[in-house]
Amino acid sequence: MAGEPQDDCLFCKIVAGRIPATIVRESDTTVAFRDINPKAPTHVLVIPKAHYADAAELAAGAPEVAADVLRETRAVADDEKLDSYRIVFNTGSGAGQTVWHAHAHVLGGRGLEWPPG
Repeated sequence: MAGEPQDDCLFCKIVAGRIPATIVRESDTTVAFRDINPKAPTHVLVIPKAHYADAAELAAGAPEVAADVLRETRAVADDEKLDSYRIVFNTGSGAGQTVWHAHAHVLGGRGLEWPPG
């Protein structure tokens, strides 16, 4: 069920403290941590603490938390002293989503080409 922690979800386990992560920020509704396979000098994931399968489900089910996620991406960029950065939400396996818990990638610290991938 959306919003409820999932026993088999990697990111829910990070939120619960059952799997370690390098946490860089935490709010009442979000956690931000470094990606274990970074694609840029700064690659931080910002996730809602509540479980939503992807960005679309998060936006529909908890728009206020979706806004919190976006606010935290800005805070991460400020903390990392990034003057420019990219925010990416992958939604669906064809777009590269591999963990079925909504998350924003904050990428920066190098030039980023367009279109990506």
